Amino acid sequence: MTDHGGRIPDILAIIESARVRGGTDALVRFIAKAMPEANASDVKKAADTALEVIESVPVFLARARQEGENRALSAVVLPLLDHAELYYVQPLDLIPEMTQGLPGLLDDSYLVIRIIENLDKGPEPFLDWDLDHPARFLQRLIGPVVAQRLDTIAHDAMVEVSDQLSELWERMAHQA
Repeated sequence: MTDHGGRIPDILAIIESARVRGGTDALVRFIAKAMPEANASDVKKAADTALEVIESVPVFLARARQEGENRALSAVVLPLLDHAELYYVQPLDLIPEMTQGLPGLLDDSYLVIRIIENLDKGPEPFLDWDLDHPARFLQRLIGPVVAQRLDTIAHDAMVEVSDQLSELWERMAHQA
């Protein structure tokens, strides 16, 4: 488990580093290829939206950590966020930011959003945010194959945390 703030400072540094490598021009080029039917103005708007989503990820993570602690759900929430954060800080992933710059953070941002959306599937909404639009927007940019692989990673993280909690409950029951 990571410290109280997780890897958010590292994620902020990664976002800034990706901005330096290619800036928004790399994002515009990536989006122009992902949306060949879009005109230059629409591509620029999509790039601005993508950058806004990428830059919101640290806020999403911090808010999800805080909500997990407030609801005494840290044992579930923090390991899931750790999965998302670890993926974000890995230099090589499905779309590597080391070579792609900002476009390389689209897959990372999608995974964070999908994991947070999975937390919302409980009996009560986890965060009062509608992340469906940013998730669908990023899915369109990264494509269905990458999105499906990331959805599998998000699902596997949920299963792993669930299994860990089941094992913990079983060990506690045997001790009692």
